[in-house]
Amino acid sequence: MRRLPVYLLLDTSGSMSGEPIEAVKNGVQVMISSLRQNPQAIETAFISVITFDSAAQQIIPLTDLASFQMVDIRATGVTALGDALKLVANKIDTEVAKTTPEQKGDWKPLVFIMTDGIPTDDWQSGLAEFKNAKPPLLWLAQPGVEQTLVY
Repeated sequence: MRRLPVYLLLDTSGSMSGEPIEAVKNGVQVMISSLRQNPQAIETAFISVITFDSAAQQIIPLTDLASFQMVDIRATGVTALGDALKLVANKIDTEVAKTTPEQKGDWKPLVFIMTDGIPTDDWQSGLAEFKNAKPPLLWLAQPGVEQTLVY
């Protein structure tokens, strides 16, 4: 079965405390609920959550949509977006099945970033690594701001 890997990069830095982090939590729940209403998504979508504050970490590995359960997230620290982009590039490289002559690999992954502000680390080098992973879409969502297709 070909999977559709969906990586959610969630800003959990201190500036996200209060209303912004609640908007992110609600946004994730709405996305999961919408996907669960789509029969094709139920069969193919696998969700992973990477949070980034002072460091990035994958708090939920790629999990099938039916089994996915969001964990509680809290806002603290600074905004290591570059670390998050490097981490998702690594996860795409190691977790997403490549197409071989014998079989079709996973679908190209989708990456969504939910953040409110300006990175505090070297995000340019993280973006360079991310671009090398060749994901087709990067979607940036900022609470209270219209969403932007970045890459």
